[in-house]
Amino acid sequence: MAAGGGLPGLLPAQSQLEYDLLDALAPQEKHSLVSQYLEKVDSRERDLRVPDFGGDLEWLNTEGPISLYKDLCGKVVVLDFFTYCCINCIHLLPDLHVLEHKYSDKDGLLIVGVHSAKFPNEKVLSNIKSAVLRYNITHPVVNDADATLWHELDVSCWPTLVILGPRGNMLFSLVGEGHKDKLFLFTSVALKFYKEKGQITDNKIGTKLYRDSLPSSALLFPGKVTVDNSGDRLVIADTGHHRILVVRKNGHILHTIGGPNSGRKDGSFSEAAFNSPQGVAIKNNIIYVADTENHLIRKIDLELERVNTVAGIGTQGTDKEGGAKGEEQPISSPWDVIFGNSVSGTHEDDVLWIAMAGTHQVWALMLECGKLPKGSDLKKGTCIRFAGSGNEENRNNAYPHKAGFAQPSGLSLASEEPWNCIFVADSESSTVRTIALKDGAVKHLVGGERDPLNLFAFGDVDEAGINAKLQHPLGVTWDKKRKLLYVADSYNHKIKFVDPKMKNCATLAGTGEASNVVGSSLMQSTFNEPGGLCIEQNGRLLYIADTNNHQIKVLDLETKTVSMLPILNTEIFDVVDSPFVQNNKMANVPRLPKSAPNIQLPSLTVTPGQTLQFLLRLSLPANTKLTEEAPSSWFLTAEGNEWLLQGQNPSGEIEDISHQPFIALQLPGNCLSSEAMLSVKACLYYCSKDSSACMMKGISFNQPLRIANTNQGSLAQVELTYSF
Repeated sequence: MAAGGGLPGLLPAQSQLEYDLLDALAPQEKHSLVSQYLEKVDSRERDLRVPDFGGDLEWLNTEGPISLYKDLCGKVVVLDFFTYCCINCIHLLPDLHVLEHKYSDKDGLLIVGVHSAKFPNEKVLSNIKSAVLRYNITHPVVNDADATLWHELDVSCWPTLVILGPRGNMLFSLVGEGHKDKLFLFTSVALKFYKEKGQITDNKIGTKLYRDSLPSSALLFPGKVTVDNSGDRLVIADTGHHRILVVRKNGHILHTIGGPNSGRKDGSFSEAAFNSPQGVAIKNNIIYVADTENHLIRKIDLELERVNTVAGIGTQGTDKEGGAKGEEQPISSPWDVIFGNSVSGTHEDDVLWIAMAGTHQVWALMLECGKLPKGSDLKKGTCIRFAGSGNEENRNNAYPHKAGFAQPSGLSLASEEPWNCIFVADSESSTVRTIALKDGAVKHLVGGERDPLNLFAFGDVDEAGINAKLQHPLGVTWDKKRKLLYVADSYNHKIKFVDPKMKNCATLAGTGEASNVVGSSLMQSTFNEPGGLCIEQNGRLLYIADTNNHQIKVLDLETKTVSMLPILNTEIFDVVDSPFVQNNKMANVPRLPKSAPNIQLPSLTVTPGQTLQFLLRLSLPANTKLTEEAPSSWFLTAEGNEWLLQGQNPSGEIEDISHQPFIALQLPGNCLSSEAMLSVKACLYYCSKDSSACMMKGISFNQPLRIANTNQGSLAQVELTYSF
């Protein structure tokens, strides 16, 4: 146990130091005050020591467990008590990134993230791994799932920083965000103080970054997805790749904007840079983006192929009222955006509503001149708070400025009567709330509890109103056709639906387990922290950003099936003199051995424009594995019917036998014949696990297609099963 009862033992001396620092103006004077404080703290008869990390705790970004008193002896250590859902913890990470770039372990400084979960879902190591990758955390992180160290030190708030001296002795604590200057002052003076005493060591700490062990993927932590009014184009916030993708509904990429590295830059699509973008909204050829970690709203013009900034100044704002012109108005961690209408405006979609997670509010960006409920006339370009006091609460109120939100992360609009409201996924209160567009009144819909200060009323309960329980929901979308609201119940790994009239909330898809099963049954399909969702205007397809599975899932509300949207690069074809001339990718596919079985599949009736999805289910013999040095692959052929493959992805690798690819093909809108034969071929290289023998095997699945203008649904799935 820490002497003096943990952090309270630091309070008297540090409070006096902070009081003295208020009157100090010159940097030299501040350094002198901190040095005097350290002399006093260091000369105590008994250190305020921190207990060592438990030997059974799980670690990330290290070669193994770390001991405070063995490995970190001789270091100034910054303990960051955080939980990955917390926006304030996310706001602190850039300060820590700068600090660890300024001082390395050789300089005597090490940062250790102590993950102390709020939600049960956050105690699971695989979920923390995803967060470490998502937020580019490169220092060691320990999973203190039972919050042992949190309780030992009497920590009470996320985030809390505790700065330790080279003997594991507590020196300072900083509670909450916004203390960058003090953090840098305290650590720099502590390093100098203990170096002069000869107590700092320059040994390196063994690190092994989790991100270095991951395979590449088409998407990385996609946070949000939206669909245009035609239903033909999707916009995906490929958050981990710091880019925006515009794709056809079959997954073919039309535009790649920004990425793969984070940055902040306007300009052409190849020049533009984003930083962990989330919410996206599209109308015609204009897209608005919540550029979350740049604290900006960006505008993408697909015709001009340009990106420019329309709100925010590029650094985190603390203003909770707004009212300035967009590009002069500081904002904080916008998480979602949707179009809406002002009260008195003459233009449709003249307001962009913004879920401002960083200040726990909902804001508006005026796209034309207009007026908000209970507000005055506003000029075009004005960016202003609409609802939320800025206090992190679950407080409902008839006056929008007196209501309180807790990290609002998803928005959806129901403009028709009797709803006429914005639905809000209020993640940290685990609720869904409504904001009336008539007068701005904020009301409860489902989840949470009546005490506005209790942000721990979470769970997984299908019930009505306050009796329903959610766990950190991040997305909502309104189904105008069925008059239902769909909710991404993110930490329960489910998609739920809410009848706003009766306030009933029930599970639509997902088992509650974080995994990646695409099944014919909605209740058998699984997700992993889905962060966003949208529905096409005709009400058939629900698109889900399955964030930690790095996928977009497609839920067909009529056939009750879930499939994966393949992300297909259209650049693999050279369209030159003939529309069917392909580049060298097809020329390089392997020839199957003569012994390869030819499997004739039953004829399939399809319709022009429909997407076929082939699910490979190949099994290797016992005690064998794929050969890493010789890549296994699949490829498509359509002898005599090459028009089938125009604009398609004709081949790809099979990297992991336990996660075989989905092979997608969208039939052309104009088919050149009523019958065709499509072949799906696979070539596998595998060895016995002792590598004593290696083999090459092939297989061809031949799929006859009967093409008819009948309503077959938007997607047809075919399983291709074979055991070698």
